[in-house]
Order: sequence, then C-alpha cells, then structure tokens
Amino acid sequence: MTPGRRAGPGRARGGAAGAGPSSRSEGTGPKRQANAQTLARAIEDYLEHLKVERRLRPNSLLAYTGDLEAFAGHAEAAGVAALEAVTPALLLRFAVGLSQAGLSPRSQARRLTAVRGLFRFLREEGRLDIDPAQALRLPKLPKRLPELLSRGEVEALLAAPGQDGPLALRDTALLELLYATGCRISEALDLTLDRLYLDQAIVRLTGKGDKQRLVPLGSPAIAALQAWLTSGRPELVRGTVRWVFVNRRGGRLSRQGFFLKLREYALAIGVTRPISPHKLRHSFATHLLEGGADLRAVQALLGHADIGTTEIYTHVTRDHLRERHKRHHPRA
Repeated sequence: MTPGRRAGPGRARGGAAGAGPSSRSEGTGPKRQANAQTLARAIEDYLEHLKVERRLRPNSLLAYTGDLEAFAGHAEAAGVAALEAVTPALLLRFAVGLSQAGLSPRSQARRLTAVRGLFRFLREEGRLDIDPAQALRLPKLPKRLPELLSRGEVEALLAAPGQDGPLALRDTALLELLYATGCRISEALDLTLDRLYLDQAIVRLTGKGDKQRLVPLGSPAIAALQAWLTSGRPELVRGTVRWVFVNRRGGRLSRQGFFLKLREYALAIGVTRPISPHKLRHSFATHLLEGGADLRAVQALLGHADIGTTEIYTHVTRDHLRERHKRHHPRA
C-alpha cells in the first residue's frame, strides 16, 4: 500500500481496538469538522514525510502504515474524523484497547510510538496548537538481551562457505563484511561498488534515514572481498551492475536468498538454534566491548543514533568484564 494512494486509513485492520459506542462524544460537531483538517489526510501526509524526507525503508513504512491505520479505525469507530477532534481521552482509550486486545507490550509500544510520532510531526508543522499525544506513555518493556555467536562459532561460520566457486566466494565475502563492520544485512545488500574502498581499508555504509558512516575493514574481510570481486563476481555479472553482492543470475542479492544460505552454513557447523545476519551484528558489538573498545566507538560503528541502544551490549559483557577485573586488578 503506497502512502497517498490509500483508500483511507479509516479502513483499518484491527482498527476497533479500544473503541466503544460511548466514545462518539469525542466529535466536535459537523460544522467544525467540515472546516477542519481530517485525520485521514494528516496520516497520509505523515507517511509521505516518513517515505520522502525520513527515507524509511519499505518494511518500516509498512509497519507505520498498519499502526496508524489501526488508530484511524479506532477514531472512526468513535465518530472522530477531524484532526482537531482528537483528544488525550481518545488516545488513552486507544492505548487501553491495545492492552485489552492482548497485544504484547512490544507491539503496543510500537503502535503508540507511531501515533506519538504522527502528532509530534503535526505539532512541529504548525497544524496543531497542542499535541494531544504528549502525555501518552509507552508500556514498560523487559530488556531483551541480544543472542550471540561465540567467537569459535563465528570463526567456523566464516569458514563454512569455502572458496570453491563464485557463490562460495560471495558468501564468504558477505559474512566477513557483516562481522568485520557490524552492518545490518540491508546495509550490506545495498552496498555499491563506489562505496567500497579496499585500498583504504574502509567501507561507506548507508544506514537508517540514509545516514552514512565510514567503517574500517580488517585484512580477512579485505582479502575475502578482493577474491569475490576479482574471481567470483565477474563470472555472474553481465553488463553494468552497481551492487557489490549479486545472485547467481547477476541481479541484486535478496535478503531471503541469503537467509536460506546462512541457515545452511549454521547447520553445517552444528549451530541448530535460530540464526540471522543480525546475530553477527550483535556478536561484532559484544566482541569489541569484550576486547576493551569504547562504548562511544561501538555506537559510531553500529550507526546508532542513541547511545542507549548500544548500552544493551554492556549487559552482555558484564560477566566478561567482571572476570577481567578479577584477573587483572591488584585488589580484586
């Protein structure tokens, strides 16, 4: 569903969450609503802002669309169509309805975050005098520690594809890049040849919101990438292709295609628990901190806007740091 071309966010999946017939008193009367901006139009404008100015990725944009459609459905059921008719009481009933509908705290938080973002945008644009979502609180979320691969598992995984043939060279290079830089799989698959500087041992990655960062490459990753670019990729590519990583037909490699290969390699080395490219990102950050890296440096390498996001890894490394303190401190 493309923002700006939808049938209207009022036709929402799960839109009645938290709504009830008694909520119809939220309206402000037909005369005022006729002259007011509609909530549906405001949502469309916000989604367009997220797509064009914030440059959200399609999956994130789809999530925002669904969450805001759910709120629009709740407002429609309460008889609210005008933007100015949205009140804190309506928003509170929406939040309560999410809980009563049995959504997990994480899903509730995601929907409420989308709604808060909508009204913050409208307030900043001058389309509302007061932000009705200002006092809306998110449910407390339990801290979920990232699942990791041990150093031994990482070493085995990086060696699993081997060097026999172009696809093996590609997968080895991609795995080495993921672990060497801690990049997201989307950042790796979006990588183009002009942003790979092997002679300078760095790569320019484009993260969320199109924010770019330079990340250094170690010698194993450089060697794997050089082998792929000189001996593997030319066998698959016909014509001009910008992407560093391509599929067997020379087109852009998909996330799904690599996820399946990663699962195969994990099973081959005896890792039977669920695995994803993001676990290499988690392992990258944790192994850096275990080695004594500065938290701010890890934040910059990962491309986190908020250091609070990076701090989750300090919980993972606490036992390791305690053991190092005991071993090295003279009065431990």
